[in-house]
Order: sequence, then structure tokens, then C-alpha cells
Amino acid sequence: MSRNDRHHVPPDLIQLVQRQLGFPPDLVIRTLQFWEGPPLQCMYLDTMADENAVDHYIQNMLSEGKLMEGAPAEAEEHGYIRELPFSSFHGDWVRHLVDAMLEGQCVIVDTNNERVCFLNAVSPIDRQTEEPKSETIVRGPHEGFTENIQANISLVRKRLKNPCLRFEKMQIGKQTRTTVMLAYLENLAPDGLVQEARRRLKAIRTESVLESAYIEEYVQDRTWSPFSTLTNTERPDVLAAQLLEGKIAILIDGSPGALLAPVTFWEFFNSPEDYYQRADIATFIRWIRLISFFTAVFVPSLYVAATTFHQELIPPRLLISLSAQREGVPFPALFEVLLMEVVFEIIREAGLRMPRAIGQALSIVGAIVLGQAAVEAGLISAAIVIVVSITGITNFVVPVYSFGTTQRLLRFSFILLAGFMGLFGVLCGTLFLAAHLVTLKSFGVPYLTPISPTRKHGWKDVLVRLPRPHLDQTGLGYLRKTKYK
Repeated sequence: MSRNDRHHVPPDLIQLVQRQLGFPPDLVIRTLQFWEGPPLQCMYLDTMADENAVDHYIQNMLSEGKLMEGAPAEAEEHGYIRELPFSSFHGDWVRHLVDAMLEGQCVIVDTNNERVCFLNAVSPIDRQTEEPKSETIVRGPHEGFTENIQANISLVRKRLKNPCLRFEKMQIGKQTRTTVMLAYLENLAPDGLVQEARRRLKAIRTESVLESAYIEEYVQDRTWSPFSTLTNTERPDVLAAQLLEGKIAILIDGSPGALLAPVTFWEFFNSPEDYYQRADIATFIRWIRLISFFTAVFVPSLYVAATTFHQELIPPRLLISLSAQREGVPFPALFEVLLMEVVFEIIREAGLRMPRAIGQALSIVGAIVLGQAAVEAGLISAAIVIVVSITGITNFVVPVYSFGTTQRLLRFSFILLAGFMGLFGVLCGTLFLAAHLVTLKSFGVPYLTPISPTRKHGWKDVLVRLPRPHLDQTGLGYLRKTKYK
């Protein structure tokens, strides 16, 4: 580019940038004169950029008498991100500069050398890494992701020192322009899976992305299903382990939760602690989780069906005891169970939203006081309190919190079926549930893999967890055999 092309720089560039941003109070504009010739224009948002880093760079410029050739951003904390000549902007100066400043960069316009330099000076305002509150374990690492995507990538790289680890950057959201990273191991992840994930992310058309759930609803396989076809984690060790199995991960700037795909039904019962302790203990606890799932879903409905339609299935002594408890209760068993389940959900949500100082006390005292008062008032029977308490406790045994919501929806559905059709309704609901699970897929992978379709080599880590020498160390075999769209 010749010197005569300098007129491509808008003469009112500063005014255009100010007008585009709405004359914000945090916009800082500096005019720097270091040598003969046109001055340098330095612009940044002090709420997004680290002003100390900018001052440090300017001091170095003063000592050197020229613009320093900075190293790439991956090599040092602060330095050049990129350098563009004037000809690269094609007349759209303001949009490029404004987008860079909104990302926390410092823009330096050097008309003497016909270039624009973008300085990496993002403000380091972040919270410290701490253990995720929804994924606590006893043995294993106790650090979790934060809202800073760069810090999250660092936590992943610390565990996967592999040159095949890939991060593909995208910006999703017309208004928010949120940074989204697609992560995978190039030597393990199937090409079809990576291409399918890339296609779904690029096909997203939305105004905003503020959390990982925004992305999840766009890329999931089945919209109208209580079962999630992606899983969410805030633990870098879990993400690293999933990448080593050939899966892909989606990290979102501003959210500590990373999405993992594909996922199967059985993986919701796996905890990272299963792989940090002995195989026999891990298998026992996994069976406890499976039993808890069926207990949380089916126990209230079976109680309603047995006490309403099938009293002949209850042992005589137990039937007499239940009948004595229900003497004087004016409501049917269906209404009792629904009433107590709804009250329990209300107490649960209230305890979750209340301040932590009183939230736990509210949950415990509220459940005990209301249950005891309802029994003494003759509104419900004592057996209902036991049933609801058992289902409430078992609902939290599953390691993935989002899967607990699925259990709650299924529980209410089966209670209604049992109240209107008895065990026949429960059986019909179970068959419909099994048929629905068989038809589900997660990025092309059948949801019940490796049970259905049957792949015996994958049973080593489903219902049981075999010792580590017997596990597949090269990733999940079903990923290689899946045909992706």
C-alpha cells in the first residue's frame, strides 16, 4: 500500500467510534506523539481492558522510541494479538475497532506506518477456581471452571499436555457476540462427530448467549424430551476424561459449565469419584444410584396403585396397618401423594432460593413441621410422609443435578398414571418410556448404548466398573462405529 492511500483512514475516526459506542464514560482515548509525523491514537474501554497493562506497554514504547513488536497472545500474558494494514479494513473501520475494544483489547492506530495494532490487555477480573458446589467429591481434584474461558482452557491444557488438543473459536449471538470454543482431541475424536458438532454450532441463529443452556437447546438432538442428550460439567478433570474417550466439549465464555457430547443414559449414573477409588466400591455405589433412580421414579406410583386398585397384592398385616393409618383421612391416596410431592418441591425451591444462612434450616424444619402437622391434623397418612421422604432423598443420589429434574417429571407422570389406571398404567408408562429411550440419540449415538444396541465390549463400565487394566483405554468403541449425519 502506498503512502497516498492514507485518506482511507476516516478523518473523524474518533467521533465515529464515540458515536457507535454511545459516548460511554469508560471510553479512554489517548493521543501519543513519540516522533515526527502523525500522532498515534490509542483507544480502549477501561472497564474491559487492564489499564496497568496499557500503561506498561506505553512506557516501553517511550523507552524504545517505537511501537514494540509484541509476541502472540498465546506466548505471553499481554502483547500483540494481531496487526492489520489499512487496506484490510475495506472502509469498515469503526466496526473492527469497536468489536476489538468490546473484547477488552487496546487499539493503536499508527498512521505513520499505515497499520492498526491490537494489544491484548483484557482485564483480569475473575473469581478464583474453587470446587463446583453441584459436583462435590471426597477423593480427587477440587478445582472447577470459572466464568473466564481463557482460564478454563488453561485448566484443560494443564491436564491434557497433548499437541493434538484442538480449540476452535466461534462467536455466537448477534447482540452478545459470545465466544464459544469447540474442544476435542484430533487423534481420538471421530471426524464425523467433530464435523457434526461444528455444523450445529455454526447453524445457531440467536440474539444472545448468556449461559451454556442457550447452546444446549440449539444443538440437542431431541427438543421435546425430558432426557438431556448433552451433559454439563464444571470439573476440568471430567472434561479431560471425556475428551480422552473421543468426545467433544463446548466451552462458553461467561459460563463455568462445559457441554459434553455425545452422552448415553448410563453415563448420568457415573461420578468422577468412581475412577478415583477401588473398582468394587465404585460398582457398589453405582448400583446404589441405579436403585435410587428407580425408587425416586416408581415408589410413589406403586404406592398409589397398590393402595387404590390392588390391595390384594399387599400383605395382610401391612394392609391392616395402612388402613388404620388412613382411617379418618378424607382424601384419596392420589391426592395425598400429589399434595405432599408438590409441598416438598415448594420447600425444595424455597430452600434453594433463600439466603444460605436460613435456606437449610427452612428445608429441614419446614419438611418436618409440615409433615408432622399434616399427619396430626388427619389430612394425610404417616405412610405418605415416609414415601415422599424416601423419594426426595433418592432424587439427589444421581451425580448429575440436571438429571434429577428428569426424575421429578417422570415421578409426577407415573403418579397420575397409577392414580387413574393402577399398575396397568404404570406398566404402560414404563413401556412408553423404554420405547422413547430406545429412539433417542445423542449426536448420532443411540441413547442406551451399549445395552441397546448390544455391544458387549462396552459393558465393562456400565452396570459395573471393572478394574482399570480391563477398561478400554483408547476411548469408547461405539464412537468409531457410529454413522454421523
